[in-house]
Amino acid sequence: MEGWDGFSLTCRQWQERMKETGQPAFRGRQIFGWLHGGKVSSYQQMSNLPKDLRERLEEEIPLHPMEVSLVQSSAKDGTRKYLMRLWDGEHIETVFMRYHYGASLCISSQVGCRMGCRFCASTLSGRIRDLTPGEMAQQIYLAERDTGETISHVVVMGCGEPFDNYEALCAFLELIHDPAGHHMSLRNITVSTCGLTERIQDFAKLDLGVTLAVSLHAPNDEIRKELMPIARKVPMDRLLQACREYTEITRRRITFEYALAQGVNDSPDHARELAGRLRGMLCHVNLIPVNPVTERDLSPSKDGRVQAFLRILEAHHIPVTLRRELGRDIDAACGQLRRRAKEQEEKDGSGSEM
Repeated sequence: MEGWDGFSLTCRQWQERMKETGQPAFRGRQIFGWLHGGKVSSYQQMSNLPKDLRERLEEEIPLHPMEVSLVQSSAKDGTRKYLMRLWDGEHIETVFMRYHYGASLCISSQVGCRMGCRFCASTLSGRIRDLTPGEMAQQIYLAERDTGETISHVVVMGCGEPFDNYEALCAFLELIHDPAGHHMSLRNITVSTCGLTERIQDFAKLDLGVTLAVSLHAPNDEIRKELMPIARKVPMDRLLQACREYTEITRRRITFEYALAQGVNDSPDHARELAGRLRGMLCHVNLIPVNPVTERDLSPSKDGRVQAFLRILEAHHIPVTLRRELGRDIDAACGQLRRRAKEQEEKDGSGSEM
């Protein structure tokens, strides 16, 4: 793909490149291991490669390393939110979280997003560009270097719509799962979508073992259209049918993400309507009090309404959990940190021209 660098090549592609240049295939595996062992960001750091090969690689197959520009650390729970700078000067966000089962990382798949969901700050400036597979993987390596911890779980749920960058997403999954590199279990990876049904169907056919999360956030089309523009193109009936087909093919449970906004989608009637929609599905509902976004008019549901909503779903035998709130004392909502940094850059730039 145009714009993909050395970090985005698979192990097989690296081996083929080496054979094409007259090198033994094992050199490709060595290079892949260096890049996706998460320890290096340049060919010069690959000490077991001949010097002339390192120099040739720098000329022929560029690397686009990323760097951490800013870190916000929660004093409450150890959550760390990263602003990462890409090679072209753009920024993305990545969030490190600790759970009882290990360290989890929420990564971005695009710079910005064009889906327009009302509760998300990453859509406010639209989509700037897609991330490459290597840029998706590097978020993991940079977070591991910073924390000194092994990332055991990944959620592709940060800035961007992963299925709007489908080819790169699938290539990232191959990169991160390869035994020659990071060798992360695909069962420890969750991919979130706002509801691109054709891609849900494509992803089902791959049957990778990845967990699929669908941003639902409403019990009916009327409310969903207010919160998520995708609902104007994809009615809930069609979306839920695609989800049923997904579970039939993969035999894996789907997670429905449901952000509770005060007075919008959090009433007892909404809970009962949602339960009716999901009855009989192989699914799980993840309730999330919506993160406040300055530019939006949504407020998180009060605790009493959240608990009532949860109890109603349980009474209707819908598996449900309340997501543990992490990072509330930092820029927790997706896209907030990047947006603030962008505003500061523009402010500094306008000041320097005066």
